[in-house]
Amino acid sequence: MVSLGLKPIPFATATQIAFQQPAREPLIKLRNNTFYLLILVLGTSQCRVDYIIDYADVPSNVSFESVMALPHSGSGIELNYGNDALQYGLLWLPGTAVSPPYPLIVFVHGGCWLNAYDIRHSFPLSTALSQAGYAVWSLEYRRTGDVGGGWPGTYDDISAGLAYAENLESYGVDTGDLILIGHSAGGHLALLAGTTYTDASAVIGLAAISNIIDYAKGSNDCETATPQFMGGDYAELPDNYELANPTGNIPHINTYLLQGTADEIVPLVQAQLEGTRHILLDDAGHMDWIHPGTEAFSLLLSIIQDLGGH
Repeated sequence: MVSLGLKPIPFATATQIAFQQPAREPLIKLRNNTFYLLILVLGTSQCRVDYIIDYADVPSNVSFESVMALPHSGSGIELNYGNDALQYGLLWLPGTAVSPPYPLIVFVHGGCWLNAYDIRHSFPLSTALSQAGYAVWSLEYRRTGDVGGGWPGTYDDISAGLAYAENLESYGVDTGDLILIGHSAGGHLALLAGTTYTDASAVIGLAAISNIIDYAKGSNDCETATPQFMGGDYAELPDNYELANPTGNIPHINTYLLQGTADEIVPLVQAQLEGTRHILLDDAGHMDWIHPGTEAFSLLLSIIQDLGGH
C-alpha cells in the first residue's frame, strides 16, 4: 500500500478519495466548531468566496493526514478540458477585494501518479494561493489505475489541461501571466511539460521527481510505484523512460526546484537538475510545500510573489 505520510490510508478511504468527485460546499458550514458564512459573488458562471481562512503556523514535516484535515474554501469552478470524467480542472479565483486580471498559477497535484490520491489533498494550497490574489487552475488527470492513465496518458492530460488555460480569460484570468507548479509526481509532470510549454513565465517543482529513471530504482512506496506508472521497468521500456524523464531534456529557462531536507519520499538528489535553481529548506518534509501553515509554503509564496510582482 502506498502512503504519502507516516500512516497508510486505509483501502476504503483511498478508494473513496479516488472515485468521489469534490463535494459542493454549503453556504453555511461547520468546521472546527466554527460557523463560516460564505458570501458568494455570482457573475458569468463565476463563484468567488470572500471569507479568509487563517492557516495557523505549524512545525515542519507535516503529515498527509494533517493536510487532508485542513479547512478550505470549497472546490473551485469545475471545467472539463477533455471528454473523460477525470479530465477536468478546478479554477479558484481571488475574492472581490482583488480586481482582475488575476495572475495565473497552474497546479499539478502529486500522489505517486496513483489514483488512490486525487486532487482534494491540494484544496488548502489552492485556497491559500487564491487568498493571496492568484487564480489557480488545478488539474485533475487520469492516473495509474484509471483507464487511460499511466504513461503517456497521464502526461497527455497535463498537456491538454495546460492548453485549456487560454480559455480562462472570461473569468478575469490573465493567461499571459502564468506560473506552472507541480508537487512530487505532479512536479515530475510539471517539469516535463515545462521542457516544451513556452507560455509559462516560470516552472516550480515542489519535492519534484526530476529523474524518473533513477527514482524507479528506489525502494520506498512511491519509488516502487514508478514501474506501474510507466507500464514496466527501464530494462523493458528504455525509450519510454527517456521520453518521460525531465533529466536529459532542456528545462524551462526559469525553473525552480524546492526541496526539504527531511523529505523521506523524494531523495534530495532529485533537486539537482542542470539548468535549474535549487533551493533546500532545512527540516522541511514532503508534504510541507502544500500545507499553508508551514515555513515551506511561506517560502513558495515569496518566490511566486517575486516572480509575479504581487
